[in-house]
Amino acid sequence: MSDWKPKRFWQKATATKGDDGYAVLLDTRPVRTPAKAVLTVPTKAMADAIAVEWDAQEKQIDPRTMPVTRSANAAIDKVRPQRADVVAMLAEYGDSDLLCYRAAGPEALVTRQAENWDPVLDWAANDLDARLFVGQGVMHVPQTSLALENLTAQLHAFDEFALAGVHDLVAISGSLVLALAVTKGALPVEDAWLLSRIDEHWQIEQWGEDEEAAAHEKTKRDAFYHAATFYGLSRSEPNGLKLSR
Repeated sequence: MSDWKPKRFWQKATATKGDDGYAVLLDTRPVRTPAKAVLTVPTKAMADAIAVEWDAQEKQIDPRTMPVTRSANAAIDKVRPQRADVVAMLAEYGDSDLLCYRAAGPEALVTRQAENWDPVLDWAANDLDARLFVGQGVMHVPQTSLALENLTAQLHAFDEFALAGVHDLVAISGSLVLALAVTKGALPVEDAWLLSRIDEHWQIEQWGEDEEAAAHEKTKRDAFYHAATFYGLSRSEPNGLKLSR
């Protein structure tokens, strides 16, 4: 296996406005995606964040330290050419949303789920006209066509960059409702993350947590926060969405 890694060849990375959005130049050369498309993004905030990542590279380029660049690449190379498929896949979460599947016991967990998840489902019903029903266990809980259509309509409204962020919010949390609540500003990112982890944190309270599980959770949490930040950058919010601490 080759140990070759691309090396830094530029002096300065800068964001520049073009006809179709904002590009990032490495001196005079535009950054390109892995599929060789010019990396053009919708907001200056996102382009500035990408430029900062490229300027932070030293002798060799390390993509692992460039999360905004990676997400922008995914939006252009992956989401854009198969946007309809991405929307359809994410819409399926509305019919199997994490918040709709409740424990049968113990009573303390049942109560914790209801107290924390019911208000979010009420928000979806009131603000998105998408009332979802809940059940116990893993058996499928049928949802109305109206609710699913209205949730899908929310996804269709996103461009490919916003959709790239939403994709990870949904996939990591298992909840389309939580993801939409974050994008609408109805939930701080930290609250949404904690709501998605109620079952796991209950188990930790009962049995304790090992180091490997803790490291895995941190990786997922960081990815969830990044997804929210990337969504915010796609909407010209330089610092992403507000995070509670």
